[in-house]
Amino acid sequence: MQLYLMQHGLALDKQDDPERPLSPAGIDQVRESSGGIRHLRLSFDLIAASPKRRAQQTAALVAEAVRYPYSDILTTEALLPQADPEEVLAQLENEADDSRILLVGHLPLLEALTTRLLGGGHVAFEQAGLCLLERTDPAAPACLRYLLTADHLSRFSAKTS
Repeated sequence: MQLYLMQHGLALDKQDDPERPLSPAGIDQVRESSGGIRHLRLSFDLIAASPKRRAQQTAALVAEAVRYPYSDILTTEALLPQADPEEVLAQLENEADDSRILLVGHLPLLEALTTRLLGGGHVAFEQAGLCLLERTDPAAPACLRYLLTADHLSRFSAKTS
């Protein structure tokens, strides 16, 4: 199983909008990252996102870039910031071993999930970046294949322009 993890893009401050949607800069950031994802020719069997607006917007922008149907984006509370990584893993149990899954969520969950899957260590996420973990055996630690920042992805995106 290939697990792609992405933290939502830059969001408005809570004082500006309590729902904290993506800011205009965050929308641009995610569009650039999505262009990089498209350039890498990534596709997903499942895109799942937190119910928070900024994660939903991020997932929708990526879905648009890779031509994944918006209506098929799974909204799950298992990707909320304070959720237990075990909830995410329980939801993934029914997915095929060769699935390519994008999870769009928040910190600290994404870091906790990555630590759990790798069997320790720490991966520092950046907004609109992309982490790929490969999990071949649920009983064994996953393998970190790459961690791309939003800047890395935007450089790939620029190559398609």
